[in-house]
Amino acid sequence: MTESSFRLALAQANATLGDVAGNADLVRAARREAALAGADLVLFPELMLAGGQAPGLALLPAFQDACRRTCEALARETADGGPAVLLGLPWVEEGRIYNALALLDGGVIQAVRFKVRLGAEGDDDEARVFSPGPLPGPVPFRGRVRLGLAIGADIADEEVAECLAETGAEMLLVAAASAFRRDTGDVRMNAAVARVVETGLPLAWLNAVGGKDERVLDGASFALDHERNLTHQLPAFAEALAVMAWRRERGAWRCEAGEIATVPTADAADYAACVLGLRDHVRRTGSAGLLLALGGPDAALAAAMAVDAVGPERVRAVVMAMSDTEDRGAADSRAVAQALGIPCRLVPAAPLGALLAETLGAGIEAATGAAAARGALLTALAAQENLTLLTDADAAGSLRVDAFDPVKPFSATEIARLCELRQRWKPAGSLGPDGAIVPAAWLAQRPDPQRDEILSALGQGRRVAEIVADGHARETVMALQEELRRTRSRAPSAAAGVSLTAAGPRQPRRHGFVDCGEPVHQPDAALVRGVGRSGGESIDF
Repeated sequence: MTESSFRLALAQANATLGDVAGNADLVRAARREAALAGADLVLFPELMLAGGQAPGLALLPAFQDACRRTCEALARETADGGPAVLLGLPWVEEGRIYNALALLDGGVIQAVRFKVRLGAEGDDDEARVFSPGPLPGPVPFRGRVRLGLAIGADIADEEVAECLAETGAEMLLVAAASAFRRDTGDVRMNAAVARVVETGLPLAWLNAVGGKDERVLDGASFALDHERNLTHQLPAFAEALAVMAWRRERGAWRCEAGEIATVPTADAADYAACVLGLRDHVRRTGSAGLLLALGGPDAALAAAMAVDAVGPERVRAVVMAMSDTEDRGAADSRAVAQALGIPCRLVPAAPLGALLAETLGAGIEAATGAAAARGALLTALAAQENLTLLTDADAAGSLRVDAFDPVKPFSATEIARLCELRQRWKPAGSLGPDGAIVPAAWLAQRPDPQRDEILSALGQGRRVAEIVADGHARETVMALQEELRRTRSRAPSAAAGVSLTAAGPRQPRRHGFVDCGEPVHQPDAALVRGVGRSGGESIDF
């Protein structure tokens, strides 16, 4: 290697699932921008050309062909002498599908490397569809530097990075499409620092950004020098392109210090993730805008997120009047709409509720009739104007329009906290107004933290006996367990929404098991004659 410097661009891009042609246009635009900044090489996120993790699409021969055809077209375009491209895409080789990173330079595909560690983020579909690649060696780049290419979870442990270092890599470049999870920033940084310590090599970690169904990819890409110093930090929840200047000094590649963006954490990160997820949901569904029914802190928070995501001109609000005399906080709801700059109309739902009661008779519960009337009216209003309906999971089951629940991940306590946060802050790139949004009367409605704590514990699968041992009343825990079971059974098609935690095993909507709070069972080992013995051992009798 003779050259002593080169310039690397990190393209933190927001690709669209399945839109191969559109994603290729993003690659071209970023390459042009990087060329103007003097970049020699542009790194794109994992599976950039496919638009992210799309295992089902990756199985389609036509989709595989589209990705390969487009990759080859982009490779030919690099004959213009501009920056080379490191492009993520699904790659078919000898009948197997790989999650690949291809180096496009000089008019050809110079090298291809495959992802080794599959399904590490709990994505079982990835491991079922893609084949794991062999441990990789470095890729020479223009006679200047030997690049160690890794994809996503390849740097979760030492195996891939150490193999690259031992075979001559001089720096580690990681293309990722990692979903935002609470406190995930520390996990990523700790893994990257560990790989730098083990190999002695600098590392650039590039993440995709954007909402992909319930997953939100947060970007927040970064670079570390060989002494573990943070040289670049890209923003979270936003597209960005950063060009880094690298120079070989005393046998090691050093990166000139660049911009260190402030990355939101805790409640601010949760809020920003939901806004980005909602914005991209609207963009990718082709919806004309958003519709929601105001009334209470949760709806006020959803309205603020909606305006922050798409702007006040694309949000509509209604206030449902379920009786001729019931105000239902209409004045406060109108105050929220006015603060956000969105139109708000009063919709009389009482006549429809009365019709339902008359048709179905006295056996219908009042709450059931009110929910049905509310759902029917909201559905009709949303369908009339091609709007995405912002609704809770309970109301979404009977809806036949596009529905999204922006506050789905949050408990009542968290909603109250986020409402207070939005009074004094909004995320970068927000299209909504500054200042107070939620009426003081609604902020004064303090939720029951014990209820949220019990529901959270039940959702995590903890035993009733353990929750009671934490100091909660057994009767309360049992009642909330039954409430949770009823809610799941009545919402077979809950509205889409952002997930902020790692997904656990999905429970069936209806089942007959009830945890009665029995103490932990101690198995009687004396009753068991043999467990899981290998075929070479004696037969159990």
